[in-house]
Amino acid sequence: MSARAADASAARRMDSLVGYILIVGVLASFGLLAAGLAWHWWSTGAARLDYDLTGMTVFQFVVSDVRQLAAGAWRPRSFVNLGLAVLLLTPYARVVASVLYFALVERNAKYTVFTAFVLATLTYSLFLR
Repeated sequence: MSARAADASAARRMDSLVGYILIVGVLASFGLLAAGLAWHWWSTGAARLDYDLTGMTVFQFVVSDVRQLAAGAWRPRSFVNLGLAVLLLTPYARVVASVLYFALVERNAKYTVFTAFVLATLTYSLFLR
């Protein structure tokens, strides 16, 4: 196999991986959101959830719900919250995969630096702000 064919094969695998990350993330998010909203509607008769997320990062949002689920506090709102978190973190996972691909497979310093900058910006905005 020539180097060009190997590069094309690696690029196709990366495209497939990114596609799977996005599809799995969106479908998992949809499933969690639908389950949480259906459960909430069935138990209360209303489809509306009131939120106050002022001053919370995505990380704090996810950790608080995971702790509640681990403590056995299964609520419809927890499923909705996790569905939202999965939806928010899906593009983040895609950027992580891209950084790893550019750094380890393509060994392209320029794309690695650009993508790492995007990852750093996303990390700051999602987890630290």
